[in-house]
Amino acid sequence: MARKPIDETGTGAGREPAPVLDLEARLTEDHHQSLVLWLRMLSCTVRIETEIRSRLRADFDITLPRFDLMAQLERHPEGLRMGELSQRMMVTGGNVTGITDQLEEEKLVVREPSPEDRRAFVVKLTPSGRKAFAKMAAVHEQWIVELFSSLPAASKDTLIELLSQLKQGLTERSPAERK
Repeated sequence: MARKPIDETGTGAGREPAPVLDLEARLTEDHHQSLVLWLRMLSCTVRIETEIRSRLRADFDITLPRFDLMAQLERHPEGLRMGELSQRMMVTGGNVTGITDQLEEEKLVVREPSPEDRRAFVVKLTPSGRKAFAKMAAVHEQWIVELFSSLPAASKDTLIELLSQLKQGLTERSPAERK
């Protein structure tokens, strides 16, 4: 007996939309609810991230990782060490170095020796970097508002609460449970 695929298009009045072929396309009704939820969350995240990447490139000629690094620095005007940026962005030190090199060439960030450790550098936004980021961030926020506009405010509140519960549960798991 063939497994029936899950209809990821949703149901609606009138014509059925064409199936959406993404991470969820591999699911069947036999799959565990948690797997369905995980792939639904991942599919939404990938779609939003793809759209944001495209818009950042088209409107500002910048990549999402460069935007993310600037966002971290905007929150820390005193600057961040390269290792701190790597941890916050959850990427390797080599990735942070490459991104920083590009932004430094464009005079959007500057590297200064760390006052605590002469072997380390602190990265800071330049005044022109702050100005460029402020413009991008304002537009980015409107894109996010637009992309989530199909959800009413109450649904957004519910999702925030539910995802907070999930995150807390994941954080509280013991190392033995993680294996």
